[in-house]
Amino acid sequence: MTARSAKPVKKSRRKLVVALVVLLSLVFVVLPAATAATAMQFENHDDFCASCHSQPEDTYFQREAPASTDLASFHSTKDARCIDCHSGPGLVPGRISALTMGAKDLLAWVSGTARQPAVHTRPIDDTNCLKCHQQVTQQRDFNNHFHVFLARWQSVDKNAATCASCHQSHHTDGEAQLAFLNREHTVSICQSCHQALGKGE
Repeated sequence: MTARSAKPVKKSRRKLVVALVVLLSLVFVVLPAATAATAMQFENHDDFCASCHSQPEDTYFQREAPASTDLASFHSTKDARCIDCHSGPGLVPGRISALTMGAKDLLAWVSGTARQPAVHTRPIDDTNCLKCHQQVTQQRDFNNHFHVFLARWQSVDKNAATCASCHQSHHTDGEAQLAFLNREHTVSICQSCHQALGKGE
């Protein structure tokens, strides 16, 4: 092979490498990013979530209107969406984590292996609530002591309550005047906290 014929071979190799890099970028970067962006738009609509999670989520979705019968339907009157509570704060890990779980759910739905009623595999973490309700930890008075001391209880007891332990979003047995808390259920959680922190029986 002469020096002249080697140059076109090098150029064609370079073009092949560039084409391969572009193709791989499309497959592994652009396509997943576009898919994620599209999925995030779908996830912004509660009816999309309820379409796969048929029961009991469809019932929860139907309760969004016309009147608040539970904490979740009350949140919908404040323009909160399913994804606002069912994903953590921020894009990473919040929405990305939700998208990953959604992709698994979609695969199960399409393959016919989705379990109904849907299995709740990831409890609502306190960070999901605190991204909108941060002020509850800052108001330090007796009427709010249960919120203030929750983190302390959680630091000493792996079985400590979370926000969702008292504020059960989809239960309809709560009292609207008590922010949809069930008085009997909540009092038992109060007693557990007092016992764990050595302040009562």
